[in-house]
Amino acid sequence: MDKYVELAKKAVEEYIKNKKNIRVPGNLPEDFFSRRAGVFVTIRKNKELRGCIGTYLPTKKNIAEETIGNAIAACSQDSRFYPVTEEELPELRYEVSALSAPQKIKDIEEHNPQKHGLIVKSANGRCGLLLPGLEGVDSTQEQISIACQKGGIDPKTDAVELYFFTVEKHI
Repeated sequence: MDKYVELAKKAVEEYIKNKKNIRVPGNLPEDFFSRRAGVFVTIRKNKELRGCIGTYLPTKKNIAEETIGNAIAACSQDSRFYPVTEEELPELRYEVSALSAPQKIKDIEEHNPQKHGLIVKSANGRCGLLLPGLEGVDSTQEQISIACQKGGIDPKTDAVELYFFTVEKHI
């Protein structure tokens, strides 16, 4: 099992079963301790989304802590779903996406929604994000529209800035 996925799974299982956060295991590869990045953890049950929460910029000391924190948030704080139950644990599948640093989009024609995630930021501080490669999102305009909806941004009245990022996906 991928080390990122294994870490997310252990974090969720310990939290659901015992309401405790796991400590970062000492036997992880060095980059888990030295690397910082935004991380999204996606949880699926029978191929259906069950939770997805993340950070597009690092908020923790390292990528291991970022993964643990977002895994717990995905299973317990995604407002679209009720919290994961212990009975569901055997049916869950995890995906961990480590994000590159966001970069401002200079030429929208070069943006590829299959390869690039999108962040839409409005002047009033609202922000919407969409990961790349989502099924049914085939154009940049669709990606912008969905990210605006998620962030409560009206692109007709709000001035926006667009940023892209790439992901290192672990499944």
